[in-house]
Amino acid sequence: MRIVISDDYQDAVRGLDCFDRLADQQVTIYHDTVRDIDTLAKRFQDAEALVLIRERTPITSELLDRLPDLKLISQTGRGIAHIDLDACTRHGVAVAASGGSPYATAELTWGLVLAAMRHIPYEVARLKSGHWQSTLGIGLRGRTLGIFGYGNIGRLVASYGRAFGMEVMIWGRQGSLDRAVSDGVAIAESREELFSQSDVLSLHIKMSPQTRGIVRASDLALMKPTALLVNTSRAGLIEPGALEQALREGRPGLAAVDVYESEPVTDHPLLQMDNVVCTPHLGYVEKDSYEMYFSIAFDQVLAYAAGRPENVLNPEVLERS
Repeated sequence: MRIVISDDYQDAVRGLDCFDRLADQQVTIYHDTVRDIDTLAKRFQDAEALVLIRERTPITSELLDRLPDLKLISQTGRGIAHIDLDACTRHGVAVAASGGSPYATAELTWGLVLAAMRHIPYEVARLKSGHWQSTLGIGLRGRTLGIFGYGNIGRLVASYGRAFGMEVMIWGRQGSLDRAVSDGVAIAESREELFSQSDVLSLHIKMSPQTRGIVRASDLALMKPTALLVNTSRAGLIEPGALEQALREGRPGLAAVDVYESEPVTDHPLLQMDNVVCTPHLGYVEKDSYEMYFSIAFDQVLAYAAGRPENVLNPEVLERS
């Protein structure tokens, strides 16, 4: 098949062990991000299959109109908020997506917690420039870890918090609350208690039209001046501009962020703030995770080519064909 892989920022895909699975296929890889539909249409015009790296490339009906040869989109990971699934179905394009691992993102989340609470990036930079201690960090033991959204990643982050001697408190939709009860984890009495009592508050909510902007300015205003907000999920979960304004007003006092409204980021207000630790969406960007994600994505392409499609989210396309 003629396969296009877009947005391989680090030129990492060719170095993966699983890339050998595509040895008999015609593969084109792009290493930059473009939003212009004319450029995307030109790059994808001969593709029979697209392999998408998470949500880096939006697939719209307008773009699909210009891709007559496209038969399959194989998604790394389960999230498809960037894909117009109905439009894919209308255009006869199958979309295959399957699972992922929570470990890499949970580990990065905890790395950000430690980095922000102990001012690690700031102190490292100062030490390299010839200075000694200048800040007073905040320890975690005995403090409250709030988790908004208790799925696979939230569950892991909760276990890390308990290992550090923190009190863990959960809030979210009914599924999150049911899982917390099953695990014996405390549930906040209200959403307001989650925000007001957490010393560290970490967001682990799936992005959807229903959850966009679910964290409001009024929520952030309830947080302690010493509290840390961590977002390794999606930027769109927070009301636009609310986090920047809240940090300027001192509630919460700190933030650690791995996700942004439009990526990759070259300039953003959060990058200019001393009370924020920013990373370039590294949550899932780790060797073992990439091997797993791309192994599944490549297998989905090969299965489709062999006439036995796997993990197709719009099977009606297959029925029509």
